Amino acid sequence: MMVCSENKDVFSAVVRSNKKIGQRFYRLGLEFSGDCAEPFGKARPGQFAELDLCGTALPRGEAIPEDLCDMAERNILLRRPFSFCDVTVKGDKTVVDILYDVVGPATLRMTTLSAGDSISIIGPLGNGFAMPSGKETALLVAGGMGAGPLLHLAKVLTADYPNIKVVAFAGAKTATTLPFEKRLDEVSEVLGFPLAEFAGYGIESLVATDDGSAGYKGFVTDCLLEWLGRCGLAAKDMIIYSCGPEKMLAKVAEIAQEKNIDCQISMERMMACGIGICQSCAVECKVAGSNETVYKLCCKDGPVFNSNEIVFSN
Repeated sequence: MMVCSENKDVFSAVVRSNKKIGQRFYRLGLEFSGDCAEPFGKARPGQFAELDLCGTALPRGEAIPEDLCDMAERNILLRRPFSFCDVTVKGDKTVVDILYDVVGPATLRMTTLSAGDSISIIGPLGNGFAMPSGKETALLVAGGMGAGPLLHLAKVLTADYPNIKVVAFAGAKTATTLPFEKRLDEVSEVLGFPLAEFAGYGIESLVATDDGSAGYKGFVTDCLLEWLGRCGLAAKDMIIYSCGPEKMLAKVAEIAQEKNIDCQISMERMMACGIGICQSCAVECKVAGSNETVYKLCCKDGPVFNSNEIVFSN
């Protein structure tokens, strides 16, 4: 079913699956059919959708994490934005996967969605990642939940740009906060790559954790710097794509500028409407050729920006 609101399409999706993949990480599968299938089948990596969760039930009391008990019963008045970690077209249907972390009352309610449930969605929204031109290597740098849109990008790059080498970097505070399934499949074991989700596309992956509980001990940006120092590749032949916490993105942008590597980053902002009406997701950006800055909207102008145009707060 499709209706129109504020000049944007509102779609109805059917839940196919809602799989728990970590302590608080879930992967939600949504199916679109009929008029809804085509727009989502064309969704670009980095775009997002706004989900209406106001009518979704809370889990049973014993299933609510202790730190969320006080906020669990808050009313969900606004839609919530989520990017896509996978998009698959199957005949006249499109299946979209969303990676989410249970951090508040809305995502807590999402855990109760089950196969057959319907959910209202506005999307696809925003501007996604621009595909590489004249590049030989694409570096995907994810911090925490920033892995979602980069998984989608990994699928598109390997399918449509087979001559580009792709390397993924995934960082988190500790091994338990890496938003991936905690297992290796046959492909990742044979290739020696630690993350099965990327190995499935034949992509080398490097993991970094602040405490050293998995992979490189330290920030993912330090892992990236070390890799760049020994890769022997020309800066003009590389492009960096990144999504994650703003502090990490600021460091990625700094590295890209110092190394003269093209870089696109997906910014994270609270996007209450997702269509530019509420003006709540402003991002300060530089004006080329001057010292002035302007504010752009993450939901309409982004969420993906060139790294050299963002003004990061100290």
